[in-house]
Amino acid sequence: MISKRNPERMSAAPDPADDRFATLTFERTVAVPLPVLWQAWAAPAARAVWSAPTPSVTVEFLEADTRVGGREISLCKVEGQPDIRCECGWLELQPGLRSVNYETVSCGGVTQSAALVTADFSGTDEGSRVIVTVQLSSLAENMEAGYRQGFNAGLDNLSATARRTMVLQRVIQAPRSIVWDNWMNAETLPQWWGPDGFSCRTKRIDLRAGGEWVFDMIAPDGKIFPNHHLYTTVQPEERIAYTLLWGENGPKHADAWASFEDQGEGTRVTLGMVFSTEAEFQAAKGFGAVELGLQTLGKLEVFIKSR
Repeated sequence: MISKRNPERMSAAPDPADDRFATLTFERTVAVPLPVLWQAWAAPAARAVWSAPTPSVTVEFLEADTRVGGREISLCKVEGQPDIRCECGWLELQPGLRSVNYETVSCGGVTQSAALVTADFSGTDEGSRVIVTVQLSSLAENMEAGYRQGFNAGLDNLSATARRTMVLQRVIQAPRSIVWDNWMNAETLPQWWGPDGFSCRTKRIDLRAGGEWVFDMIAPDGKIFPNHHLYTTVQPEERIAYTLLWGENGPKHADAWASFEDQGEGTRVTLGMVFSTEAEFQAAKGFGAVELGLQTLGKLEVFIKSR
């Protein structure tokens, strides 16, 4: 996972006396519910928010598929230095309990390191803990110091991101294909989107990666809330990711995603949002965003059952 290495430390000259193998352990406790910490760790849209270890580093995700057998490939960029490539492959994913992945880091076609990364989670509604164990093999040079610095910075970013992340879940009693078709459909989405009593007035809608939805949400009292969704990822029947703006081309409000998983004969829908600041998260939570978001998912189920 690219956020865990510090590319500014990768150019240090190797020391032949250094041990090329190391087991590193990192731990963080965050005052958020366990499902929130898990989503911040595992959801690709959230990982893209916290992955850069320092402001001078830019991370570009080329591929992101967080499921067993899936890969995450990213480039870590620092001005004036060659790009660092990281490939992460998911070996085990137990939501809220554990993830295991391999990762390889390379630069200029030369593999720098290989590692097995295990993250163990525990917690309650009041707070959660993650313990990350890295079994590191340095190949081109000793990478231990860079991994220590990179993982510490990454987990600090993860903690800060989790504190401004909102996660809503609902099991909808309908097959995943039906739920997806009613969500990613330009005709049906505006009919159910929004809390109870709200309606949508669409200006433009194009539900594909690179597309957008420009619309007004209209409250029961007639108050208008301009919205602009910019879609970055669309994986049919799996997940979508999008950026929320305050009105057309307005300031960024949040990075959001929705994922769809089979649960029995129904579909578990997870709607997540990383707000731009913790203050915005607290403000949204204060005016009832959790309850209003759950109403929105409830309207989707009602809409599906009515068809």
